[in-house]
Formats: sequence, structure tokens, C-alpha cells
Amino acid sequence: MTRVLVSIRDPYLESSKLTTYLYDVNGEKIGEVELPDLFYYPIRKDVINRAFLSAFTAMLQPKGRDPLAGKRTTAKYWGVGYGLARVPRLPNGTARFVVSTRKGHIAFPPRPDRRLREEVNKNERIIAIISALAATSRVDLVKARGHVFSADKLPIVLVDDVELKFSKTKEVKGYLEKIGVWSDIERSYERTRIRAGKGKMRGRRYVEPRSVLFVLTSYDKPFAKAVRNLPGVDIATPNNLSILHLAPGGIPGRLMVVSKSALDEIISKYKVVYL
Repeated sequence: MTRVLVSIRDPYLESSKLTTYLYDVNGEKIGEVELPDLFYYPIRKDVINRAFLSAFTAMLQPKGRDPLAGKRTTAKYWGVGYGLARVPRLPNGTARFVVSTRKGHIAFPPRPDRRLREEVNKNERIIAIISALAATSRVDLVKARGHVFSADKLPIVLVDDVELKFSKTKEVKGYLEKIGVWSDIERSYERTRIRAGKGKMRGRRYVEPRSVLFVLTSYDKPFAKAVRNLPGVDIATPNNLSILHLAPGGIPGRLMVVSKSALDEIISKYKVVYL
């Protein structure tokens, strides 16, 4: 269990009680679920952005040429009095080493020791995840991020039987329409476009907007396999839920659909204690 000590709740939620609907296997509301304390956490967009940059830049691979490339030569400076440019030369007079010569080194090449990753400490990363989780319950933030849905309370919580009932994508479509998130998947499909620039030739030809985040207890459940190929959909479990899932691009407010057991696991993993 990860405990985070905070001194205040979000002042906008002090007098309100956060609840969301619980949906059954038929897509109907069968009750309400009271959201735990972590969903009252203030939305720290600055911390979320730093944690996202840290996770995103961790995937970058350092690259650069050999530091001695173009410098392995016996050429040396001859001195003055030859009527030639004052650059290192071989015994036959051929210039070497400097940037403007053939087989010379490149000016300011990429360096393999360049610092690429944004570093954040563990507590800061945990606070960012909790804050991003809290943002998934704010309807205004989710709409501001561009998601299209008809539900009036977020996140959308499903009974555990849903993870076992659906095994095919065509079966899932009707269910997602009932709970009000299919329109967001259609938005991702309609806005998928070809990337501008050379990325088209490097295995990232299409830009696909993010749509629904499904947080389930396991990747092997039939429901997870049924929704994994839908446009813009991400699937996560409570154990590997990261800031990349909750705030793509560093912007909080992801549209999240979570099973009841997965929500309980998240609650037990991140315990917020208010002082």
C-alpha cells in the first residue's frame, strides 16, 4: 500500500459528495458507488505534466556518433609560411580533422551522453497518479480534454461479471452504447489521420486520438480482448496504471471505465490520509 499524506482536500469538493453509477451486464444503472478519498485530491496539473514528461522521456533511446569520429588521423598543423589554410594536414598536404574538410568530424553531432530524461522522485510520481485519478471524476475536465460521452457521472464503474460476459468486439459495441462511451470511440476513428512529415516512413504513419481507458483486473479477461483493438482505447490493470494512461500528453481528464474489483484494488494501493 502506498500512503500519501496531504493537508487539504480540493476546496471545490469540500461541501459535495462524489458518487458515480454502477452498471450491470445489461448496461443499466443498478445503484451508486461512493468514490473514495483519493478522488477528492486537488488537480495538480504542474505535477501531472512533470510526471508525464518523466515517463514519456524514459522511452527515448540515447543516440550519437563515436566521439572520436573524424578525429582519428595523423594529420597535424604545419605552421605558417606555406600559403595554405592553417588546418591539420597529412604529409601529402591533404587537409583533415576540421569540420570543413573531407573526412573531418561533424560540428556539434548528437551525443550519446546527452541528458534526455526528466527525473522526478517517487512521491511526486505517486501524487501525480492520484491527482490524475481524481481528474477522471471531474466531468468538466474530461469534456475539456475532448472526450464525447453521455454519462453525467464519472468514472464509469462496471460490475465484475462484465469482464467475463463479452468476448467479441461486435457484442461490446451495443454495451458501450448503453453506458454512453461509444461516441468517444467513434470520435477517435473519425479523427485518425496521416501524420505530417517523415514519421510516415518510420512506423508511425497514423495519429490516433486517445479515447476510453479501460481499467480491468487482468489483460486475459474476455472483455479486455474484445475492446483492445477499438480506436484510441487503452487497457490497464491497477498494478501497471501509469500517468501515460491517465493523462496522455500531460493533460488530465481521461475518460475511464473501471470494473468494481479493479477500483477496489486501486483504492487499496493508493491510500490518501488527510491531516
